[in-house]
Amino acid sequence: MLATAKKTSLIERFRTHETDTGSPEVQIAILSERIGELTEHFKTHKKDHASRRGLLMLVSKRRRLLDYLKTHDGDRYRDVITKLGIRK
Repeated sequence: MLATAKKTSLIERFRTHETDTGSPEVQIAILSERIGELTEHFKTHKKDHASRRGLLMLVSKRRRLLDYLKTHDGDRYRDVITKLGIRK
């Protein structure tokens, strides 16, 4: 789980308007942060297969959100992936 302060800062950084908390950009940013934390977790806990399944589900959910954003608004998609640095 993400700390409340970290999640709030992510929402403020990626929101599209003042009361935005659920746009695809915000969801992708939150998922990316959780994916990063779980990746660090697996460096020390290699046999934690239950959490690995959760990581795979998070990655696939982020992939679906990115695909949605790419088909509906390519500019927003490119903006998100450059801010997060998740594509090359």
